[in-house]
Amino acid sequence: MPKDEYPTRAEKYVSSDAPIEMQPQPGAPAGPGGEAPHWMPMPQAPAGCPPGLEYLTKVDQILVHQVVEALELLTGWETKNHYALKNSLGQQVFWAGEESSFCMRQCCKEQRSFTIHVANNQYQEVIRVRRDYKCFGGCIRGCCACCNCCSHEVTVECPPDNVVGYVTQECSMFRPNFSVRNADKEVVFEIKGPCCCVCDGPLCCGDRKFRYFSPDGTKIGKITKQYSGFVKEAYTDADNFGITFPLDLDVSMKATLIGAVFLIDFMFFETGAKRDDKDKHDH
Repeated sequence: MPKDEYPTRAEKYVSSDAPIEMQPQPGAPAGPGGEAPHWMPMPQAPAGCPPGLEYLTKVDQILVHQVVEALELLTGWETKNHYALKNSLGQQVFWAGEESSFCMRQCCKEQRSFTIHVANNQYQEVIRVRRDYKCFGGCIRGCCACCNCCSHEVTVECPPDNVVGYVTQECSMFRPNFSVRNADKEVVFEIKGPCCCVCDGPLCCGDRKFRYFSPDGTKIGKITKQYSGFVKEAYTDADNFGITFPLDLDVSMKATLIGAVFLIDFMFFETGAKRDDKDKHDH
């Protein structure tokens, strides 16, 4: 795909096989306060590590911060999502941006198809997360997910065009369930969300946890949607997530679990409810 079609802020993402620009780089994505991000130093890549994923060999936790989009806040128009991915020390590990069409964002909202491009501090695209549009995706909150046309799924590529895993919505009655699969579509983990429903909005205080387990039921880690405070929850759909995993977990599975964060965000927390509430308050 041409570089100019990638989602951009100040940066341009390039594919992993393109020449790498070295730091410092003008126009680097700014942090939440407008300051330049503090990047995690690049560790030495172990043998067999996919290019760009050497960062993941040194972390057992990733914090995913969605950037507040001013245009979306002021107008209610759905804009492309952007995320900063950081380690537990607050050092930025990756920067991610959404690629999707304007019509798809306005008409299909959180149901839309998308491609998330994840780049490192050298603007090298290291992970690509894709979801196709499905007319009945998420029907009745997962009760019909046993049908392929109703089951949301993301494909994770690392490097781009090399599939390393899938995250698939599974059929469930009372809680959201997902399977995390490797490139051969073998189940590696099962993600189990909160019971009954996933509450979203300013009155839903507290974190929402999606724990994941091995096929034999052993708890491995969790994905947490962090409560951002009343004002941010009421007027934006910019969310914060945390994900934990074993330090020695295969980096391809760590990348796939990052893909699970994006899927969960779009399915349960990228809703129009908060924008509708804002419009009501404005009028």
